Amino acid sequence: MEFDTVIHNGTLVTMDARMRIIPSGWIGIRNGCIGAIESVAPPAGVPQSVDAAGGIVMPGLVNTHTHLPMTLFRGLADDLPLAEWLNDHIFPAEARFIRPDTVRWGTLLACAEMLLSGTTCCCGGYFLENEVARAVSETGMRAVLAQGVIDFPAPGVPDPKKNIDHAEAYAKHWLSESPRIIPSIFCHAPYTCSDATLKAAKAAADEMGLLFQVHVAETRQERERSIKEKGLSPVAHLDSLGLLDRRTLMAHCVWVDDRDIAIAGDRGCAVVHCPESNMKLASGIAPVPAMRAARIPVGLGTDGCASNNDLDLFGEMATAAKLHKAASGDPTVLGALDVLKMGTIDGARAIGLYDSIGSLEIGKQADVVVLDTRTPHLTPMYHPESHIVYAAGGRDVRHVFVSGQPLVQDRRLLTMDIRKIMDRVNNIAQEIRKPWI
Repeated sequence: MEFDTVIHNGTLVTMDARMRIIPSGWIGIRNGCIGAIESVAPPAGVPQSVDAAGGIVMPGLVNTHTHLPMTLFRGLADDLPLAEWLNDHIFPAEARFIRPDTVRWGTLLACAEMLLSGTTCCCGGYFLENEVARAVSETGMRAVLAQGVIDFPAPGVPDPKKNIDHAEAYAKHWLSESPRIIPSIFCHAPYTCSDATLKAAKAAADEMGLLFQVHVAETRQERERSIKEKGLSPVAHLDSLGLLDRRTLMAHCVWVDDRDIAIAGDRGCAVVHCPESNMKLASGIAPVPAMRAARIPVGLGTDGCASNNDLDLFGEMATAAKLHKAASGDPTVLGALDVLKMGTIDGARAIGLYDSIGSLEIGKQADVVVLDTRTPHLTPMYHPESHIVYAAGGRDVRHVFVSGQPLVQDRRLLTMDIRKIMDRVNNIAQEIRKPWI
């Protein structure tokens, strides 16, 4: 087979069904897909040959929950409980400053940060999502992008009665617009969307075969309010509405009990764990080991930059692994390989892309990251999966490919002018700063 690109001289961490690790291996890429994974000498005469220089070659990371334009609000309102942070700061800031131009530049900044730190696919939602999708498409990144739905006036949808119509129009447009952009519909939460809105949004997503996303049980207060008003936990309430199935992605699920976990496992829906955001907002610790034991697909998400405050999924993996050990008192809980699965193949499964990304396997899309291990903090290396989770960071990413297309080369972005993007975002920040700080 002739290849467009060969990546060689690296340790391949495949994340395939056998969790193979291939020292001194190579992968061949043809027409955007992986065509070979070998340990023998690579072929000569390939148009593009990339020397991994003894580093780690791995699948691109999958950030399964984020809000891209919220890079604009990084550090704007820190050290606050979620309700105050959201209602007194974020919602008002969004109402005042979120518009097509700000969404575009905030999204481009998020994509730059993610690509430079090894994330090749993200999933999430926001307002003015057409602008988000256009910006992401320009970068070459892969994404599942949802139009946000909420029962209040929102940027781009001043009349909440039209929120579902707007989401449907967005999704239908992007179904055929770009092979790397997959549309979705995202209801903000059961406490900001009525039962009628939740059901209508899920029905619209189902009609188009799309992922339905929703924030669920992020705080103790949310759970207590749901039980008081509905007589059911947030998960049980969504289940009573018929919203939980294999095309439902629930973000957070911090305050869930054994019954909630059983429901989610029975329905086949997926969950996103956002440990750093949940820690920073003091929301709590999601029972991820119990969810994984129930065979619920659990991915990792950074959440938005306003509540994290970065988009480095390497850091998220390290936090997840250590947090659950400390919380449980068991050092064997969520080992390095478990967390690496959450950041790659399990994340792909959670957002419905298991067959195309998340592992280095023949026939899958060539979403590939090369880590430079020629650094003191990555020397020596006994177990690559341990290095990835406990020692590596986004700063160690050297090359990034999406569908075989190089997007980062020797730590340099190829599809974006990062200085221009940062300058534009800084100008927007000056506008935000005047009335806010």
